Amino acid sequence: QVQLVESGGGLVQSGGSLRLSCAASGSTSSLNFMGWYRQAPGKQREFVTTFTSSGSTNYADSVKGRFTISRDNAKNTVYLQMNNLKPEDTAVYYCYARPFVWSGFSWGQGTQVTVSS
Repeated sequence: QVQLVESGGGLVQSGGSLRLSCAASGSTSSLNFMGWYRQAPGKQREFVTTFTSSGSTNYADSVKGRFTISRDNAKNTVYLQMNNLKPEDTAVYYCYARPFVWSGFSWGQGTQVTVSS
């Protein structure tokens, strides 16, 4: 079992930046896949970015070139640097982790990101 705690959300103007953090505790064997999803009001939760078990990264087309995922393995923490934010990036951002690609997701509680125009 892994516990995930996000932080770093807030209100920012269009074009601004924010950095989200996700600190994991518990079973570190669950951290092979770790990344971020988001959910805007009235919409389904959607993929944003992830680390894979090989250490490679994947990004949704909507955030490529603007968002960067990174991690500090010593701290079991994943970061999401978000630059050039747009109003359509407004959502609750959720950190996730899972040991294998076929495993169920462990989720954090979410952190709100609001981008004003």
